[in-house]
Amino acid sequence: MKNHVFRALCATLLGLAATPALSHATLEQKEAAAGSTYRAVIRVGHGCEGQATNTLRVELPEGFYNAKPMPKAGWTLETVKGPYAKPFDNHGKEMTEGTREVIWSGGDLQDDWYDEFVIRGTVGADIAPETVLYFKTVQECANGREDWTDVSGSKEVPNPAPGVTVTAGKGDHGHGGHNAAADDGAIKLGDLTLSNGFSRATPPGAPVAGGFVTIANAGAGDRLISASVDFAGRAEIHEMAMEGEVMRMRQLPEGLTIPAGETVELKPGGYHLMFMELKQPLVEGETVNVTLKFEKAGEVTLPLRVGPRNAGTEDKGNAHHGH
Repeated sequence: MKNHVFRALCATLLGLAATPALSHATLEQKEAAAGSTYRAVIRVGHGCEGQATNTLRVELPEGFYNAKPMPKAGWTLETVKGPYAKPFDNHGKEMTEGTREVIWSGGDLQDDWYDEFVIRGTVGADIAPETVLYFKTVQECANGREDWTDVSGSKEVPNPAPGVTVTAGKGDHGHGGHNAAADDGAIKLGDLTLSNGFSRATPPGAPVAGGFVTIANAGAGDRLISASVDFAGRAEIHEMAMEGEVMRMRQLPEGLTIPAGETVELKPGGYHLMFMELKQPLVEGETVNVTLKFEKAGEVTLPLRVGPRNAGTEDKGNAHHGH
């Protein structure tokens, strides 16, 4: 009997101890490597003294670039553009301004409900380790608001802003998600080196396109588990394989293994990325970005140079426009 009472008391105390943490707006991932793609998942666990949250405003920190928020069903999404304090090199293209604030409005997040709001962007490669990037967050309700905007770093304040601590980037392979441009134009992600990224131009109205890249693995085995792009409805990992005497294309739902110490080439006629439900044609000479997610190494955003429609086959020289 005493044991039951003791366990019940512990559960009660633990529940009380957890309440303050749940009451704040917080970030799901508390660390991000300099130079990496970071998915800021802002968790909202309550409203304004019992009222539903109708609007959520997030002010983005300096050093967080190329931000893109995720739309939410039932909410209106708005972004506010503004200048960066320091220009951002986006794969050779200088960006001097971008999204500085994200606003979701018109929602109805009840006080006893929980939800997440997502913004994806890039942590500046020159951000010093141990720097904290704060995402000032404001909840607006019908007759009140909750401001999570204190950036002092104190654990004693009642309204701390959600923050992510920057970890070492270039030269530190201990953190998945790190990526940096190598001297030859390739992109390094931990023990992986990605090079020769390209796609092919598509005619107007074409529903699909392909993506190709060479992945060299200098460390332990890894797996490419997903891909995502903004210019198509979805991206999948595919292979061309013989079934009897017929060459067929099929999806790899479990991803693509990148064996230890080996190089895997995604190329026409073999393994490749398939971009489905294109939103616009891919134009020769332009560059599009694809975000690849690896099981161990993390995420990396890779630029793909759009070559001619036969890139990587008849005209071999165009297969290397990703440099």
